[in-house]
Amino acid sequence: MAGRGILEVHLVDAKGLSGDDFLGKIDPYVAVQYRSQERKSSVARDQGKNPSWNEVFKFQINSTAASGQHKLFLRLMDHDTFSRDDFLGEATIDLTDLISLGMEHGTWQMNSAVHRVVLADKAYYGEIRVALAFTAANKAHDVGELGGWTNSSRQ
Repeated sequence: MAGRGILEVHLVDAKGLSGDDFLGKIDPYVAVQYRSQERKSSVARDQGKNPSWNEVFKFQINSTAASGQHKLFLRLMDHDTFSRDDFLGEATIDLTDLISLGMEHGTWQMNSAVHRVVLADKAYYGEIRVALAFTAANKAHDVGELGGWTNSSRQ
């Protein structure tokens, strides 16, 4: 399905994350990836297994392929100062319906919803809450702003 516009990802929070580092606390952050574009959240220091971010990231969607895969990948990581960051799990969100409805209506948003955080074997490792909005390119140009939320800056 072809689609052009702006995708906004509102990273809200996560609950029940698994994982410990040698000091016993995890400092989670999220790498948000859509195709070749990647954004990183801030590190939720000392928030452990129930971190909160409340950050918004924007991605350019420019797909002319009728059969293109629209998937958003959220990789949860534990920030470590003295060693490599540890992988805590990931969530995958299919954006096909969001983009298709956004193309049809000019803009479309999905209120915050919970997505399972899993490892490669699909074992449950917590959950992450995310809200999404897609604004079609012609609509974003018409209203002179990008995105569906009026206050979409990082706070």
